[in-house]
Amino acid sequence: MTSHDERSARAQFSERYATPSAAVSHDIERRVIGAVWGVNGYTTLEQADEIGRLLHLGPGRRLLDVGTGRGWPGLHLAQTTGCTVVGTDMPIEGLEVAAQRARAEGVEDCATVVAAAGAHQPFRAGSFDAVVLSDVLC
Repeated sequence: MTSHDERSARAQFSERYATPSAAVSHDIERRVIGAVWGVNGYTTLEQADEIGRLLHLGPGRRLLDVGTGRGWPGLHLAQTTGCTVVGTDMPIEGLEVAAQRARAEGVEDCATVVAAAGAHQPFRAGSFDAVVLSDVLC
């Protein structure tokens, strides 16, 4: 069952994801993150790469990216390490962008998105080798 807080957060982020990013936002992301993803947080490219190293991500490893939004950093990690990623979040609008980005980045075969609240993941224990929550509060 979806709580009032989850419905409120979904509505807020759905509106945010439906609004196109301004050029100034892209400039800020490029300077702060090192890439343009239309994100709501500021995990840098360098930090994302370090996450991949610390988690020993690579081919055959499964990563759960909780609160993936538009796919950052999960899709980046799939592309750079060869891991398989499942990104979860509540707003469908963000997940649609992530799925489009996966196709554009050529990682659609190893990337999946699932609508799920951070605290209510629909997976069995042990389904993933690693979990990331980048700029997310659950």
